[in-house]
Amino acid sequence: MSDSHDSLVTGMDRQERTDGPLAGYTVAVKDNISTAGVRTTCGSAMLADYIPPYDATVIERVLAAGGRLIGKTNMDEFGMGSTTETSAFGPTTNPHAPDYVPGGSSGGSAAAVAAGVADIALGSDTGGSIRNPAAFCGVVGLKPTYGLVSRYGLVAYGHSLEQIGPIGRTVADVARLLAVIAGPDDRDATCLDEEPAAYDAALDRGVDGLTIGLPTSLVGGSDPEVRTSFRATVADLEAAGANTVELELASLKHAVAAYYVIAMSEASSNLARYDGVRYGHRVPDAGDWNESFATTRRAGFGDEVTRRILLGTFALSAGYHDKYYQQAQDARRWIGQDFDAAFDEVDLIASPTMPTLPFELGAAERDPLELYLADANTVPANLATLPAISVPIDPVDDLPVGLQFVGPALSEPRLLAAAATVERR
Repeated sequence: MSDSHDSLVTGMDRQERTDGPLAGYTVAVKDNISTAGVRTTCGSAMLADYIPPYDATVIERVLAAGGRLIGKTNMDEFGMGSTTETSAFGPTTNPHAPDYVPGGSSGGSAAAVAAGVADIALGSDTGGSIRNPAAFCGVVGLKPTYGLVSRYGLVAYGHSLEQIGPIGRTVADVARLLAVIAGPDDRDATCLDEEPAAYDAALDRGVDGLTIGLPTSLVGGSDPEVRTSFRATVADLEAAGANTVELELASLKHAVAAYYVIAMSEASSNLARYDGVRYGHRVPDAGDWNESFATTRRAGFGDEVTRRILLGTFALSAGYHDKYYQQAQDARRWIGQDFDAAFDEVDLIASPTMPTLPFELGAAERDPLELYLADANTVPANLATLPAISVPIDPVDDLPVGLQFVGPALSEPRLLAAAATVERR
């Protein structure tokens, strides 16, 4: 299959067995997930030649399940972006509309699935990085409950927020891949002692009798054409037996600000290891250690990564920690409490995955702040460590649109059942 949309940055062909639940499936892997002997770049010049000596846990599990790995997918540099345009290896284009972005940061994974380059793919989601490209590329993407899937072998960006998750053309494919990669892992201290559920068995449960909450701020803040497509799908869910109620989640107005303070602060800490000494890119003969460190990082990191490191370092600095980082953590707790209270009343929460249609290529460079604000619907689930899924709904002007379900912790079977109901319509 031709990769005409530049979804892959490195090809590979690994398969350890031909039987198992993923037998016959080709699998693409986001390029921030370690693959032994195959370079893992994180979309960055800093790691352009880095070859990991070990496999991530999810890679071991995919291979043990009979999956065939066919390549590492393009991504926004270190997962920082929503368009896959910040990659040091150039942008990936949207298979539905080549003049538009595929979303990000897992844009290469979603585009590979949408274009048929791979049957299923692994992505990572720090603030919507699976659900955003799934919505923009017209595929299904799931961010699991934090800790359900091992993060061992995932190159860290925002460690308290990010999760590895599945992307597929159908809800059934996503359920199958999730069942393979989920489960305890002694090598990841954040991993839950929770065995995978019978995700396949949940697909036919439907939504009859479920109460679905519709957050007014997330629905009302979406573009009119996206809102129209969303409302049509909500009507179908009601026809399938679901009850819907409007919700006011006051804390969500602080979600984007809290998310970016926390994510950038964690990025500042996690990316400090890239100093040109131990591994990764190094500028030779750059003077003393301080000059070498600074010169290497200037050459190795792109503009968006540099921006986030600087802002994160500022937020953590003496005199500003309490003013910014601590307040962001307080807002995060408030958001979690709001979701807990909401799930006392409803079974799931639904909204448009993205408040806009896919962006045209190059639009993000003109207004980074507008791009940050576009994460308003996806970042709350990461802040609250909750599972969320994006499933395609009616397109607008031939551009894909996604609907997002968010559920309580470990409610993946319920999410998959609701998404399958939408898919069957």
